[in-house]
Amino acid sequence: MLSYPALAKQARIQGTVRYNVLIGKDGTIQAMDLVSGHPLLVEAATPAVRQWKYQTTLLNGEPVEVVTVIDVNFTLAQ
Repeated sequence: MLSYPALAKQARIQGTVRYNVLIGKDGTIQAMDLVSGHPLLVEAATPAVRQWKYQTTLLNGEPVEVVTVIDVNFTLAQ
């Protein structure tokens, strides 16, 4: 579960946290590198993204690793 960090909410910080990730054959995050994002938002996004599981990607019927970009958007309600 991803929740908006209280301090970031109080400071009205919004933005995107971007990661380069390697998703393994089993759909779990194998490697994750932070590309950009406000430190207060990164604190909340990193543990959440590490828990996410993806559907296995198949190539010719065989599971393969996938390199992709994950964006986590934090937007305050108006």
